[in-house]
Order: sequence, then C-alpha cells, then structure tokens
Amino acid sequence: MRRLLFLIAVLQCISCSGGVRDYKISVVASYPHDNKAYTQGLFFYNDVLYESTGGYGESSFRKVELSTGRVLEQIDFSRKYFIEGSCMLDGKLYLLTWTNNMAFVYDAETLKYERTWSYPREGWGLTTDGTLLYASDGSNKIYVLSKDFKLQRTIFVKLEGRNLRYINELEWVDGKIWANVYTTEMIVVINPESGEVESRIDCTGLLPKNLRTPDTDVLNGIAVNSKGEIFLTGKNWPKLYQVKLTKSH
Repeated sequence: MRRLLFLIAVLQCISCSGGVRDYKISVVASYPHDNKAYTQGLFFYNDVLYESTGGYGESSFRKVELSTGRVLEQIDFSRKYFIEGSCMLDGKLYLLTWTNNMAFVYDAETLKYERTWSYPREGWGLTTDGTLLYASDGSNKIYVLSKDFKLQRTIFVKLEGRNLRYINELEWVDGKIWANVYTTEMIVVINPESGEVESRIDCTGLLPKNLRTPDTDVLNGIAVNSKGEIFLTGKNWPKLYQVKLTKSH
C-alpha cells in the first residue's frame, strides 16, 4: 500500500505539468541484457558500456560488451553491501551503496579498489558533469559533490513548482540531468541550475509484455555514448534498447 501511495503521488505530480515538453520514444535497436542484473547505474566510458547492479549478495560492477550483453570484467561485492549508482570521473570509478553509508572508489582502467569514503545519506543514482558528482537519494534532492564527497550545493527538483520525488538513476546529457523516476516508466530532464523539470520522456511499454516475468522490475538505467545515442534498460530486464525521442502530441 505504501509503495502504491508513492506511485500515485509521483504520477499526480507528473500529470500536473503545463509548460514541460513531452516526448515519447521509439526503438532503434535492441541488445541482450542479463535478466539477473538488478540495474542501478548504467553509463558509457570511452564508449565502453558499464553497469552497476544491486541486491544483497548479488551486487556487482560490470564492464559489458554492448552487442552481446556479455560481461567482460566484473567486481563482486560482499553480501552486506547493496550497490547503487556509479560513474567515472578523472580516471576513477565511483560507486554508491544504498544504506551502508559508504562510497567506493576504484581505478577506472584496472578496476582495482582504491578507497572508501563515508557517505551520510542513502545512495541511489550517480552521474558527473566531468568536474563534479551528482547524486540522488530517492527524494526530490540531487546533491552536487566534489570528488572527495564534500557537498557543494543541493538541487531541489521541481515539476511546475511542485517537488518531484523518487529521483533515481541519473545521466548527464548535454548540460542537463536525465533521471529515472522510481516506480514509473518516465524519465525527466532537469535543469541543474534551477532544478526545474524541462522535459519528460514517456517510456511506457518499452519492454514488451511477452518479455516480462515475475522477476521483471522497473525501468532504470540511462546511458548516452559519444555519438549522443541513447540506451535504456531496467532492473532484471532481458533487453537493453537504443532509442530515439519523438515529440509527443
């Protein structure tokens, strides 16, 4: 019931927008995706696909071959950790944990562990603008952090003046923050200066019903390569999709 109330509140907030640009998606291509991967973070680094996955006893970080979905390298984590968002910045891999109050740092090239930082809140999504880190915690806040996790400022995400909660996985795209809204099939595009949602992307039906199983979970995972191509997947989805945006009427 609590999750249902969360979903209703999110959808009510989304439906109240007026000046926000609306988009739909169409599929350009589809690729295999590990349906046991509970996707938390998804991004390209040097045009190689990387993914962090969650779950106690199932959390990992992976270097993935896009065309086949094959895992090329993998870091597995102790069952006490639930790994969340991830990104790479200045040759370092940054990984958040959900409720462990820790963030891990690895070498981006070798994937060797370097250090752990104390982290004072829940970890959800993580991205970077190339200088700073941007982290979500499931609220309407996005935290702008230095590379040593010192808070620089807080972005308050709003849709037509109302708080938009459940901001989840993040991706920096052309100076904007793209974010999954947890429990929905909606992606929002956020102005990082004002926190206002400028666009919303309706991804309803991206994964067909015939590919869904009892383990299939929500849309989560946004990655954009150096060509500007957009890739989306979800938690325990068997497919990863390259998509393009179309204007909604």
